[in-house]
Amino acid sequence: MRITKSIIIIVVMLIVTLSLFLVALECRWNGKTSPKIFVGVEFAYGDANDCKRLVDKVKNFTNLLIVGLPELTFNQTQLNEICDYIYASGLHFIVMFTNPQSYITYHPYVWIMKASEKYNERFLGVYYYDEPGGKQLDGGVGRMVVEAENYTEAANIYVNYLRAHIEYYTYTRVNVFTSDYGLYWFDYKAGYDVVLIQFGWNHSKPLNIALCRGAANAYGKDWGVVITWTFTSPPYLASGEELYNDLVLAYKAGAKFLVVFSYPRITPYGTLTEEHFEALEKFWNYVQQNPWDHGVYKGEVGYVLPKDFGFGFRGANDNVWGLWHDNAFTEKIWNYSQAYLQKYQLKLDILYDDEVLSDQIKGRYKKLIWWNEP
Repeated sequence: MRITKSIIIIVVMLIVTLSLFLVALECRWNGKTSPKIFVGVEFAYGDANDCKRLVDKVKNFTNLLIVGLPELTFNQTQLNEICDYIYASGLHFIVMFTNPQSYITYHPYVWIMKASEKYNERFLGVYYYDEPGGKQLDGGVGRMVVEAENYTEAANIYVNYLRAHIEYYTYTRVNVFTSDYGLYWFDYKAGYDVVLIQFGWNHSKPLNIALCRGAANAYGKDWGVVITWTFTSPPYLASGEELYNDLVLAYKAGAKFLVVFSYPRITPYGTLTEEHFEALEKFWNYVQQNPWDHGVYKGEVGYVLPKDFGFGFRGANDNVWGLWHDNAFTEKIWNYSQAYLQKYQLKLDILYDDEVLSDQIKGRYKKLIWWNEP
């Protein structure tokens, strides 16, 4: 009799637990709790009315909008109007700000603090200073390192200058975002909370996932993707089918933020056409129907690079820190990274021999491969 009662109690407890879990899952996807991932669009064209029009278009199959046009933040009244509209539409949002010295009529710091109270968890943070790593690798305006004696000096200058450059916004204690196409490890080291990989330009997506996800895991941060241009002229974006496939790839690899970049305005919605909206809606439905697929591919193998090796990873002959070309060594690293990607695919993370690589971080991987192993 006692055994029977025990079995009944266990069965009842299992049923209750399962029911609570299913309710929680349903609530999560109905927006009643904070979502596990964020799917949306970066608005980077037009004016406030264009932004509202885009919100109306996507609000039923996304949960995030990035206000990616700093010009819209110069007028505080206009910025409030846009954010109020996004909030009322049920979306989360991120606001791109620029150099704080550009603001004459108000202080972004004060606005951010008030926005955190006003919009609560819907205001996800600040996007500031686009592509710091890319600028460094390509020698563009705004790069942090102009000259250095060696890799370590270059890394220290980059991290320290970038940290100082973004600290006005990191002091707000909201998440600070950027997007990039290289040097992700050093972006996180400088203080970014979230780095979005730029999916575009025909760069290897699995390779950049390995680089950015590895860095995010080491620093205990989040990561995501922003799907940007495939072409340098209209239509700029790839097809709806390719967009959908890229979103699924990033989702399965564990990206928390999945964003489509819309600029310039060549349609009423920037670069987005109906096939892109259909792809976004299809992906939104896929996410709700397949919650277990998120992060199904985890970093199980870590390929550890030499400390401070700021290689661009766009080919065997890419530069280091935008300053050096060490073709023999970069070719060796490139070839090994390609071989490991082919073998481990989305289960590979790329790390650095750095002080942040603690025993605890190392212990998360089933296997570590060091750059100087034969």
